[in-house]
Amino acid sequence: MYPAEIVRPMKEELTTIGFEELLSSDAVESALSKSGTALVVVNSVCGCAAANARPAVRISLNNENTPDHLYTVFAGVDREATDTARAKMMPFPPSSPSLALFKDGELVHMIERHHIEGRTAQLIAENLTEAFNEFCD
Repeated sequence: MYPAEIVRPMKEELTTIGFEELLSSDAVESALSKSGTALVVVNSVCGCAAANARPAVRISLNNENTPDHLYTVFAGVDREATDTARAKMMPFPPSSPSLALFKDGELVHMIERHHIEGRTAQLIAENLTEAFNEFCD
């Protein structure tokens, strides 16, 4: 577990732009049972989350089509919520950071850590916006 004061700014990078923190298994289940599209960010303290994943998410939300719901869980902090979210992302193995797009509760697009590491935020954002354009009305 990471101390709250260390992860707070990393969480706020997403919550200040409209992401809802999911802190329990029940919260994840409830959130992903809603109709429409939902982006779930598995946040992390790692450098690729700071340099690539979170900036890519911010860039992607400037697109005309965006998810109906924005959620985040924090790996290594919100363990129960993260485990439940990752179970919904099967068959993909757990990775953090990762970005998952759901439509009506079904996983439709996944960006794993190995798709984030070594790629620019702009390139990751383009991947996300393509998915938004395909799945978000």
